[in-house]
Amino acid sequence: MKPEDVQLLIGEGEGLRVEFKERYSTKIDRDITAFANSRGGVILLGVADDGRIAGETLSNQMKAEILSLARNCDPHIPVSRISQAGEVVAVEIPEGPEKPYSCSSGYFRRLDAVTQKMSQKEIRGIFRETTDLLFESLPCPGIRMSDISLLKVQSFLKESGASFKVDKENLETILASIGAGSKGHINNAGAMMFAADIGGFIPYCELVLCAFKGTTKTHIYDRKDVRDSLPVQLKEAMEFVKKHINIRSEIHELDRHDIYELPLDALREALVNAVVHRDYSIRGTSIYVNVFDDRVEIENPGGIPAGLSPKDFGKASVRRNLVIADLFHRMGKVERIGSGIKRMRDLMAEAGLQRPRFEITSFFRAIFFRDAEYALKQAEGKNSRERLGEKLGERLVEKLVDKLVEKLGENESKICHFLKTGKYSTIRALADVIGISTTAVGKNIAKLKKKGVIRRVGPDKGGHWEVLN
Repeated sequence: MKPEDVQLLIGEGEGLRVEFKERYSTKIDRDITAFANSRGGVILLGVADDGRIAGETLSNQMKAEILSLARNCDPHIPVSRISQAGEVVAVEIPEGPEKPYSCSSGYFRRLDAVTQKMSQKEIRGIFRETTDLLFESLPCPGIRMSDISLLKVQSFLKESGASFKVDKENLETILASIGAGSKGHINNAGAMMFAADIGGFIPYCELVLCAFKGTTKTHIYDRKDVRDSLPVQLKEAMEFVKKHINIRSEIHELDRHDIYELPLDALREALVNAVVHRDYSIRGTSIYVNVFDDRVEIENPGGIPAGLSPKDFGKASVRRNLVIADLFHRMGKVERIGSGIKRMRDLMAEAGLQRPRFEITSFFRAIFFRDAEYALKQAEGKNSRERLGEKLGERLVEKLVDKLVEKLGENESKICHFLKTGKYSTIRALADVIGISTTAVGKNIAKLKKKGVIRRVGPDKGGHWEVLN
């Protein structure tokens, strides 16, 4: 490996295919095994985690030890090359054809920039998957370097924190270093991330955005088909959803803050999840984002990856597309390994909304229920209970409020009114819609609980209010 290639790798930082080691140690057999079990990669000896060059010298003894460590893996792993590249030693490991591989410490895999020990379920999953090559790693038929958008690659490098410029001369090296191809070809992951026109190579790499009137697919009033690179698909999907869900503005001192009825970070997490976990080998399908009056659904083909069972869902992490997942991780689009489902649930609960529902068949569907209280606030304008009742069909609300208002104060009655239609309401939301302080809301809720009018069901986070008849 040339010193200039090493500088490119250091500039990009650690990832799915690059590992930094400040000093040589026999424990690198774990990284050798992890790369062989994943997509191959390079171990740079003499580079600290922060990219600082500490320096390492390749001796005959070190080279012999590394080769011996690789031979002692089961099955043995052929090291592509061990070379001195300036002040750094580069150990190049190919993707293994006989997965899974193990070393003396067990089975390891590469996940984002981490070498991680594999569980028994993950090992069994690899055994099942090795019978078929993963679609993302296959060469993309017909694509050439001239079909790659330098602007898209440069945008990726900028989001990844790399400071160097991409050009026609170093494009092939950069794509190979990030797992988007190898010398002489571009794989499907690279094409879907960086092709100037992906439709000419993988026409079903698309995302379909729809907005419906009502709660069924009978009346569609807006549709957009996005056939572009995966980062562009993610951006377009977010803009479409923002366009079709409710928003309110609040003024804090001199600053205006726009607040969407659904937490955007939760929706973004679901969209990234759909892109990263989609089974791109299934032709004739798309990722679908459907906006209804009462919910937002995000659906991708492929169900859950091999190695995961439904009961493991949300607890374990097995990624179908390691290269695509790594590229999104480099861009900061993926928070932490295996944290996506929990993060979506937590964000919805923190917003005082019902937690998302997940359905798993041959497709994977995430369902986000919209804020009934927000719809109520939009419908009633200046606190008109009659218009709210027409909007949500809550005839029981009128009866309940009429009964309670005789013995409750005005604000207590309003709180009951809103809790009946929006049981996941937060104190902040109640304060906004009623027009009183959060302290006043808290005091009124305490009174209502003492009178036995309302009760809390479940924990503070994720629970809800129940109005007792």
